[in-house]
Amino acid sequence: MKYIIALSAIAAFTSILLGFTLDVAYSQKLIGFGVVVVFFVVFPLFSYHHWKGKDVKDYMLTQENLDKMRENQKRKKY
Repeated sequence: MKYIIALSAIAAFTSILLGFTLDVAYSQKLIGFGVVVVFFVVFPLFSYHHWKGKDVKDYMLTQENLDKMRENQKRKKY
């Protein structure tokens, strides 16, 4: 999965870079294609790959998590 993400990111950024450097009729399309791939392919795949197997509740500000943070702050002060 990480190789697919890396390959897609390299292809997208290469497309954007070529769109800026080449003076061809379709340079704006290269830039647009690269941006679309980054935002609709690379970013969702990256997010899915890194969030897989993790509990979202651990990262939400619930009352239980706020109490844990307050408890940890009290321990660090002393």
